[in-house]
Amino acid sequence: MTKTTYREAVRAAMRKALRDDPRVFLMGEDVGRYGGAFAVSLGLLSEFGPERVRDAPLSESAFVGAGIGAAVGGMRPIIEIMTINFSMLAMDQILNNAATLRHMSGGQLSVPIVVRVATGGGRQMAAQHSHSLEGWYAHIPGIKVLTPATVPDAYGMLLAALRESDPVFIFEHATLYPLEGEVDEAAQSFDLARAAVVRSGSDISLITYGGTLGKTIEAASRLASEGIEAEVIDLRLLRPLDTHTIVNSVAKTHRAVIIDEAWRTGSFSAEISAQIMENVFDDLDAPVARVCSAEVPMPYAKHLEEATLPQVDQIIAAAQEIVPHHG
Repeated sequence: MTKTTYREAVRAAMRKALRDDPRVFLMGEDVGRYGGAFAVSLGLLSEFGPERVRDAPLSESAFVGAGIGAAVGGMRPIIEIMTINFSMLAMDQILNNAATLRHMSGGQLSVPIVVRVATGGGRQMAAQHSHSLEGWYAHIPGIKVLTPATVPDAYGMLLAALRESDPVFIFEHATLYPLEGEVDEAAQSFDLARAAVVRSGSDISLITYGGTLGKTIEAASRLASEGIEAEVIDLRLLRPLDTHTIVNSVAKTHRAVIIDEAWRTGSFSAEISAQIMENVFDDLDAPVARVCSAEVPMPYAKHLEEATLPQVDQIIAAAQEIVPHHG
C-alpha cells in the first residue's frame, strides 16, 4: 500500500496507463506544459512527450470530438475537461456521438474514451465554475458515470475505466484533490458496478457520493454520539446505479437521507428517492429526506458559499427529524 493524495493517485493511474498501453494518450486544456489546472498531470509531458500528452485549444467540442474519433479509430484517449461547466460546450459530442455510436452502428463501433471532469463547489469559484451536474450525465444511456470519493477509487476507477469498451465519465470533486489515503498499486481488478457501505448502521441510511462523502461520514459519527447509528453509502457510480445496495440498506434501517450537492429540483437525489419508493416503500417508517444545495447560482463570498452547500449540521438535522428520539 502506498500513502498518497487523490491528485497523485489520479496522476499515478494515468502514468501507469501511459506506460502500459501505447494506445493511451491524455488531451485537454493545459494538461501538458502547465501540468493541468489542478496539477494532476504535472510532469507527464516531460516523461511521455507531446504525442502522448497533448495540450488542446480552448474548444471542448473540438477536443472531445477528436477524442471520440481517436477512440473509434482504436486509441484509448483520456480527455480532461477543466471544470464541469465547460463540459456543456461538448454536450452535443457526448450525447449524440460518444453515447450513441455503438447503438447506431449496430455494434460495429465502440468508443473506449475516458473523460475526466473536475466538478463541485466549495472553492470560491463562484457561479460559473462550481456546478455539480454529474446527474445530467447519469441521465444518458450509453455511458458510465463514476464519482470517486476516495483515494483508492480515484486510482482504481481510472484504470478500470480504461479497460471498458464504451465511454466512461469520471467526475472528480475538486475539493478532494488534496485528500490523503492509501492505494494498492498491485491490485489487478476493480469493480465498476457496486456502491460501498462505508459505515454500517441500523437506524438510518445516509446515501451520498463524491465531495459530500466526508461530510456525511462526519455527520454519522456525531449522530452515533447521540445514539443514532447511521449507515453510510458511497454510491461511487451514478450510471449504472447500484440500486441493490441502496434497497438492502433502506430495508434494514427503514429510513433514508440522500445528500447531493446538486440543486434539489430535478437532482439525482430525486432518482434515488424514486428507486427507494418503488422498491422498498413498505419498509419505510418515514418519508425519504434530501439535503441538497440551495437553489441559487453559487455565491463567491465564502460564508455565502458555505451557506449554499450541504453541510454536516444539515445532514444531522435531517436525520434527527425522521429518527425517533433516542436517549
